[in-house]
Amino acid sequence: MKTASISGLCCLGFAIIFLLIAGAALFFLIRGQVQTADDGRVSILLAPKERNLVLGEMRGFLEAVQTMTESMSAGDMKTAAEAARKVGRVDLKDLPPSLVLKLPAEVKALGLDTHRAFAQLARDIDNGLSKEKAFARLGEILNNCTTCHAGYRLDPQIRGQ
Repeated sequence: MKTASISGLCCLGFAIIFLLIAGAALFFLIRGQVQTADDGRVSILLAPKERNLVLGEMRGFLEAVQTMTESMSAGDMKTAAEAARKVGRVDLKDLPPSLVLKLPAEVKALGLDTHRAFAQLARDIDNGLSKEKAFARLGEILNNCTTCHAGYRLDPQIRGQ
């Protein structure tokens, strides 16, 4: 009887430890590695390579918006679709796991939605979406950008944080 009780307590102890670790991992997966910045936004703390990767993604979005705006204004919908398609592609397996853990869930969702929205816009332009409707959709996509930039900023992670 004593052996069964000890065995049961050990299993219960391991289960509790497992749940605590899983809960902490889930907490960081949703919350990310953040702190409140002095400007009221959420500061996402990233290592230099991670920060450069995210900034490069954002720069790609901005370059696509610039190319699309110029192209659509000139009536060149083919070039606009190509620019949207270029940033519509995303391969999550190329993201470092450390970065995925540090980004808050909302930032991950906004980023993925932005990639998907550009990809869909490219397909719709290919299928004859008018210039006016394409501009309207681009405005909707930019709402993701302004939402993210209004609430978050990327800051360097200092060793020990």
